[in-house]
Amino acid sequence: MEPTAHSQQQAATPSSTETAEDLASCLNAAVRNKKQERVLELLEKGADVNSKAAFGWTPLQSAVQDNNEDLVRLLLDKGACPHARKDNGGTAFTEAAIVGNVSILELLLDHGLNINDCDDNGFTAFMEAAWYGNEKALEFLYSKGADVNLRRVVNEEKAKLHKGGATALIDACRRGHFSVVKTLVQEMGADVNICDNKDRNALIYALKEGYAKERYESAVSIGLFLLDQGIDVNSKDECGKSALILAVEMRSQELVEALLEKGEIDIDDADEEGKTALMVAVEKNYYEIAESLCRKGARTDVGNLIAVANRNRAHSMAELLRQHNARFVPETLGDWEPNSRRWRDQLKNLYKIYRPMIHKLKTFQYIQQRIQNTSQGGIYLGLHGETEVAVRVCRSTAGDKETEFFKQCGNCEHLLKLFQSEKAKGYVYLCFPLWEKNLEERLQEREDQMDYKDALRMIFQAVRELHSLGFAHQDLRPSNFFIDLIGKIYLADFDNKRKLIEGKRELVNSDLEALSRLVLYVLTGGKKPLQQVSTEDLAADSPDYEEALDLVSSLVSHDERGLEGLSKHPYFWSKQTRFNFLKGVWNKIKDLCERKAVFQPPNATVIFPYPSWTKEIDREVLNIMSNPKKGRPFRYSNDVTDLLRFIRNLDEHPDTRISEIIGDHAKYFLKIFPALTIYVYNSLRQNPKCSHFADIQDPSL
Repeated sequence: MEPTAHSQQQAATPSSTETAEDLASCLNAAVRNKKQERVLELLEKGADVNSKAAFGWTPLQSAVQDNNEDLVRLLLDKGACPHARKDNGGTAFTEAAIVGNVSILELLLDHGLNINDCDDNGFTAFMEAAWYGNEKALEFLYSKGADVNLRRVVNEEKAKLHKGGATALIDACRRGHFSVVKTLVQEMGADVNICDNKDRNALIYALKEGYAKERYESAVSIGLFLLDQGIDVNSKDECGKSALILAVEMRSQELVEALLEKGEIDIDDADEEGKTALMVAVEKNYYEIAESLCRKGARTDVGNLIAVANRNRAHSMAELLRQHNARFVPETLGDWEPNSRRWRDQLKNLYKIYRPMIHKLKTFQYIQQRIQNTSQGGIYLGLHGETEVAVRVCRSTAGDKETEFFKQCGNCEHLLKLFQSEKAKGYVYLCFPLWEKNLEERLQEREDQMDYKDALRMIFQAVRELHSLGFAHQDLRPSNFFIDLIGKIYLADFDNKRKLIEGKRELVNSDLEALSRLVLYVLTGGKKPLQQVSTEDLAADSPDYEEALDLVSSLVSHDERGLEGLSKHPYFWSKQTRFNFLKGVWNKIKDLCERKAVFQPPNATVIFPYPSWTKEIDREVLNIMSNPKKGRPFRYSNDVTDLLRFIRNLDEHPDTRISEIIGDHAKYFLKIFPALTIYVYNSLRQNPKCSHFADIQDPSL
């Protein structure tokens, strides 16, 4: 039997045993059913006005979605929180923009909402209004200060997948709202050339949606409008398709003609499959479009066009192609294997596909071929003749300046050098020897630990070389150091942050401080971000710990030795070099009248770290050394000079009994006295009369 109206009313009345969860569920249902009296009744019974239903919807958000302004006001008066978020981060404010209700938007804005607030997918209220074509809401939000050119911000995980970055204009183009597009550009100053994180601009989005029959007319109108506004016609979609290729796929003769009138269009540009606009037109048998492309000089010698036309039984198309010098030429690509292991697959793909040549250079400015992002644009893979290269594209003026700078780097061992450059259509293509990884990426390879000391030696030399050219880098971070196949490190400045030093010591000091952080970053294996790593992260049990601490301190304090002197710092010495240094010091000071004063200079900042060193030496070894087979007994005291004497005597007068106990002399002493080398070194440096004793000839041994 169906329930009567009376029984339904009874069922709707909550019992005294109803839980908060029951009340919340009833409240949400009442809002959805637009039962204002029931909403009031439930609130009076204690229902939480900010309770959440499925997917995190609050009563206020539900009322906004239902476009119920009276209920929205009631809930706000009862304490509903306009800042509450759904599970996807959306708020009542973004819902109001989707609905397009200006009154509700204004009401919520009066409650202190941030007009540019976004949900977890980066959508702001302004973007939602553009997406749904709510022009009145868009105009209201703009009048209240909404950021027209704000790009969609996404979390780190999505950013790694190149998601996000779209603007309200891109959204309007994607959805085919021509009127909104015109308003955004003409009245609100939207930038037509902003791209999303996959390098797609508004024109690409408009044309991609033009395939659908219901969107065709708006896509054409939007496309023509954007072209009139000077949009970049060389942007590509995620498959490498240019605006021209997309216009051909739409079968829009009008758009194709408009694009061909743009001087900067590359008529022979190809997508990731190597297809040009003409190849697409022939494949789809769009005769009129193919004719327009041929008249404008599209290449007919790629893609086996006549074979495709014959396969389609398109005899008129085949004849058109022959009139424009098309010939049947079978492809005979040989098997080719790149040198690079990291970029092997992308390089093989680049080798196989058709790309219009820029003199000797073959490259593809497309996300799958991009190997590095910079503030000045992407770095892409390329083939210059048979050489694998990294390609940076610049405007002619900027490219010429960069070329001049790289000429100065020609004799530098660890600055990235220019391999070759090409010019075409107002652009310069700078080609560099291809690297495998940057320093940041290399340090993340936990299974194959790199030689940190050797890496830092090359990094120091790179910065020294740049300073010798008169430039301070000003952006020394791991992603600016590149490593080739054999492990050699090169420094680059693709973001153009370098500055002429011209006597400004503060610029050099800034590089030294940045280098100190880089030293810590490398020595800790890149486990922490560059700006967060500190000396506390160094492994105290490392054999280079004391030297590393001193090196970092010297960089931070802008040590007067500069990079030239610090490149010979004890950190870079081998174990044997350190041991030989300690032995050699005794030979240099043994004949001085006051040799103990050598380690007690007036400006000394540290004390001898081993005041009881005789107790740390193996007892039998100490006994043998104190009572030599030849010579008189000698009692060693606990000062540093006698320790140096002990080390020298033990190594210069070998005894098999001692060797059997301690093994390798250098390893033994450096393990027991890890802070001795840096103490002796700094003590000598701080003594004006003996500072030359700290110099060694070849620190790389």
